[in-house]
Amino acid sequence: MATPAESANETASSTLPAFFDDLHEKYISTLAAKLDSPSSYEGAVTEHLRMSGVYWSITALSLLRSPSEVDKLMGLTTQLPVPPPKEGEETVAQRPAIVDWLFDCYDPLTGGFGGNVGHDGHLLYTLSALQVLAVADRLGDPRLDREAVIKFISSLQQPDGSFAGDEWGEVDTRFSYCALSALSILGVLPKKGDTGGVIDLGKAAQYVASCHNLDGGFGCVPGAESHAGQIFCCIGALSIAQSLELVDVDLLCWWLAERQCDSGGLNGRPEKQADVCYSWWILSALSILNRVSWINSEKLGGFILRGQDDEDGGIADRPGNMPDVFHTFFGISGLSLIGHLHQIGDNYRQIDPVYALPTDIVKKLGLKAQVVGGGGKGNETVDERLQMYDVFHIS
Repeated sequence: MATPAESANETASSTLPAFFDDLHEKYISTLAAKLDSPSSYEGAVTEHLRMSGVYWSITALSLLRSPSEVDKLMGLTTQLPVPPPKEGEETVAQRPAIVDWLFDCYDPLTGGFGGNVGHDGHLLYTLSALQVLAVADRLGDPRLDREAVIKFISSLQQPDGSFAGDEWGEVDTRFSYCALSALSILGVLPKKGDTGGVIDLGKAAQYVASCHNLDGGFGCVPGAESHAGQIFCCIGALSIAQSLELVDVDLLCWWLAERQCDSGGLNGRPEKQADVCYSWWILSALSILNRVSWINSEKLGGFILRGQDDEDGGIADRPGNMPDVFHTFFGISGLSLIGHLHQIGDNYRQIDPVYALPTDIVKKLGLKAQVVGGGGKGNETVDERLQMYDVFHIS
């Protein structure tokens, strides 16, 4: 007999609010011009993380449009033409193609990418840069100094297996995920059990496992409070490291399922408000661990869709608030992970819950990871989008 959550998840998508496809395209494709305006408050306060903003924008639109359409709309690999100014308006400066701008953010002193032009290299933005290059099919660009980037990442591993984000030494499990994902994308991540690789993968996995808490969750460092965002980073890192045997799957997934609120949305910690971004952080972990059915996907889909702006496009953190590209990306990704996008249109690309890239790109790059299987011995009980990964069966 199906559980109540499983029965609800099978309800027809017609009961959910409409998805504003065209408005989201417009919102994402016009955002850069708004942020670049000298009078933009949002542009000023997000200047330090523009690289991640570009990744969120490009990947969100890549789930809705084909690669050629994304390039045409966003100027990913070629400059967009500058429209003539309207009467009384200032001439808009020509922006470089996104890939060209991305290489302007490279920091040759560290070997990593910064959050914007002239900023120091950091693991967070190095991963975002590599993800954008993967989407643009430009990982082979001769401007990418692969050896320097690999050296930068490997130099940040600490003796206990953790990773600092940059030369200043802050340690966080976010950086463990960034390091392992980036090295995998570059094709140099050691295999489990190998010695003498660019990093100590075994120590990296053991450090992440040491951040596990009694409630089943994971924190940013050992002993830190469990948080859904950190759980994605830890489960994603252990998936890439082929080390999911280190996870108490049912205890963790119970904690994650408990994050669903009466609104249908998910929160990141107990007693907090639901937020659209946790549609990604929690669903991605549940997808890797084969427990998406433990939440009510229809109610979650309704929460995400009610967070849409029906005038200008984009998705907010919760219904009634202003949209931003961070929640737009994670909201669209959440709708992909529960299968809603692909029920309303077969032209949408799927998101991969491990690498946070379209699944066709992950397959093209041959990226490796591990997911938890169901009751069978093969991979037939694993979500179709994850069947290219190794399957770990809980005994």
